[in-house]
Amino acid sequence: MAVSKGSSGTDMTLAERSDLVLAVGRLLYVNGESTHQTLEAAERVANYLGSRVMIFPRWGELGAKTENAAGGIISAIEAAPSGVDMDRVASTWHTVESLCGGRLAPANAVEAFSRIAEAPPAPTWLFTLAAAVGAVALAVLFGVRHAAAEALIFGSAAAGAVLRRALARYSTNVFLQPFSAALVAGLVGALAVRYDLSSSLRLVAVCPCMVLVPGPHFLNGMLDLIRGRMNLGAARLIYAALIVVAICTGLLLGLAVLGVSLPVDPAGRAVPLWHDVIAAGIAVACYSVFFSSPLKMLPWPVAVGAAAHALRWVALTAFGASAVTGAFLACLIVGVIIAPVSRRWRMPFAAIGFASVVSMMPGVFMFRMASGFVQLTSSSQRTWEFMAATLADGSVAILIILAMSFGLIVPKLIIDYVTERASS
Repeated sequence: MAVSKGSSGTDMTLAERSDLVLAVGRLLYVNGESTHQTLEAAERVANYLGSRVMIFPRWGELGAKTENAAGGIISAIEAAPSGVDMDRVASTWHTVESLCGGRLAPANAVEAFSRIAEAPPAPTWLFTLAAAVGAVALAVLFGVRHAAAEALIFGSAAAGAVLRRALARYSTNVFLQPFSAALVAGLVGALAVRYDLSSSLRLVAVCPCMVLVPGPHFLNGMLDLIRGRMNLGAARLIYAALIVVAICTGLLLGLAVLGVSLPVDPAGRAVPLWHDVIAAGIAVACYSVFFSSPLKMLPWPVAVGAAAHALRWVALTAFGASAVTGAFLACLIVGVIIAPVSRRWRMPFAAIGFASVVSMMPGVFMFRMASGFVQLTSSSQRTWEFMAATLADGSVAILIILAMSFGLIVPKLIIDYVTERASS
């Protein structure tokens, strides 16, 4: 709860103060900022306005109880934390700093927050290019070898991005876009298999789908669970899991049109270190575009992501570490560097953290696990070896997600605790 200090909002009614606080909270909440940082910003604004506030975040709604010497008011606003837009988050924090620093009047702040809420995301052409290039970069990381396959991955991911933006104009269903883009990827991947343009890795099919995986929502969900917000954390994780289900369903349906499935084979091939580092940096840059990152913030996740991938490559290749251990070590380094950077530059930690380690997400394992469960409905595939391989894919996917989450989150929790103690 914020402590009343100022009287800069004395010309505002309590309802207007509550609306301003909720507007700040909603902007951060729905655009990918962590719940903890969202509450911090909302309480800071209320504190400056001379009020006390308690925020109640739930999936789909932000509630607030605002009080001052004259009384109190309870209000709520619709807010589903299903998006990620780092530019809006950074702009909101900048406006909060200006307001609480006395450089911006509350009435002008209301207008500024309204403009931020209406700020457009990355233009469609840039979003499409980032999706296409990012998918190819991920394919390079997994060992793609043929230019024809890279061209198909580029075209499939680009088509999926254009389709997603087109669907966004006509439907607010959050699952329709990833399902449709994955369906396109599955169809293109199936055609590639039919005409011998794809290896057994099926990178033409899976790489365009990997750019759809909702990593920031997994991380924010884990952050909420660790901080004791059980209902909200569970809701975030369920939302992320349902998006993965939509992706898997679209991918497998597209492949099934031509009778193609994802085989139980190695997830990728070994690649040279310099290929790994450059492709990882490109993938990070592309994901930053997905999240509408301001250009001045781009060097941080790209540099950190490339360095983290180099560390992971050394751990796996030179020391024989497992994929889980390699992901944990790399994410731990990213968390140590990115946590203070995200606080300093007011970037949503889950978005910039995920962008830095995006290529480590076990999307391939999740897709193969889903394909394996579908194939198990056929008696010809119902063997102990196939079932064991399917379960192994699922286990590896879960362990990598947990390792990445803890590697990123633990440094953030420690740095947040130290910073808050130092400022109190």
